[in-house]
Amino acid sequence: MQKVFVAGCGYIGERIATSLREVGAVVTCMVRSPEKAARLESDGYTAMIASLDDPTAFHQFDVADAILYYLVPPPGGGTADTRARNFIAQIAGTKKPARIIYMSATSVYSEAGGAMITEESPALPDSAMGKRRLDAETAFRGYGIATGVPVIILRVSGIYGPGRLPLMQISQGQPLLNEHESGPSNRIHADDLVTVCLAVAEKGEGGDIFNVSDGTPTSMTSYFNACADALGLPRQPQVTMEEACQVMSPLMLSYISQTRIICNRRMGQQLGVQLRYPTVADGLAASVPLR
Repeated sequence: MQKVFVAGCGYIGERIATSLREVGAVVTCMVRSPEKAARLESDGYTAMIASLDDPTAFHQFDVADAILYYLVPPPGGGTADTRARNFIAQIAGTKKPARIIYMSATSVYSEAGGAMITEESPALPDSAMGKRRLDAETAFRGYGIATGVPVIILRVSGIYGPGRLPLMQISQGQPLLNEHESGPSNRIHADDLVTVCLAVAEKGEGGDIFNVSDGTPTSMTSYFNACADALGLPRQPQVTMEEACQVMSPLMLSYISQTRIICNRRMGQQLGVQLRYPTVADGLAASVPLR
């Protein structure tokens, strides 16, 4: 019987846990919230509560011979992912997992001016968040080299799906960058991301890196407009880049400043993944309740 440990069992982690339990896996879910742990326990999962922000805290993670999915987001601030490093320190003295799948992000790549990005493209992140993601990749790779545990990296584009649409930004009428100034950005539907996560557990090999994207980039502005249309809400106002620098949050500015096209060829060829939602139009149709 397959043993699975999901560290960070949130929006995607719970979907992974559900899919694997349906095929007979024994799944342990690590979460921060007691309420979330209680709900998972009531649903039949083994759940444990752990915070990775305190390096002095001790948690007994039973990862022996398990497929370990690490989905915990980095902390805010700095360029190191201290949560990932604290987790690795705590499993270093335990029996080894069968393999580790770390969900990173395409923010580890630098601004590309709309150029195509493959897994061989330099990982030289411009943003602090990208640097934290790259630090976690480095930490997990180091653990894999030291222990012989296969480590596989997923560099994931923006995730969307049911309950994961920018409803607040649209409802508040937060400004968007003018369409003609908005460069390409990349997304993946939650269901397709879970499919990739399951496939990489079977077909991925130690040292593998996979870009995860639907392969159909659109601008951030086009995406938000499509979401507004699908939700039946007014589209957001648009501003110039100069105005955006005055009115947008630093996080949103970082999103609109990064323009790259993520190549997902390796994901399809090596993992044999067939996407259910290869375009945002396809994915939104499955993500918005019928009105």
